[in-house]
Amino acid sequence: MYIGRVFGTVVATIKHETFANRKLLLVERLSPEGMPDKKYDVAVDVVQAGVGDRVLVLDEGNSARQIVGLEPDGAIRAVVVGIVDEIDLS
Repeated sequence: MYIGRVFGTVVATIKHETFANRKLLLVERLSPEGMPDKKYDVAVDVVQAGVGDRVLVLDEGNSARQIVGLEPDGAIRAVVVGIVDEIDLS
């Protein structure tokens, strides 16, 4: 699980049936201080996040598939499960 920032969306006219009727977001990983990493994921959105939002991403494969109710062999690996309002490191 990590905190990231949504920086785009993915539109695909031909895709695996697992992704049918699901919104896909490009999410860059952030350090605890909020600095972007060079890593990113394509994540399924289940919380109506948008570009610019800081989000909580579950990227643990089987756990992510359970969130959207898929079988263990589904094609989803990362899911946006929350929108982050504030981070307090103190």
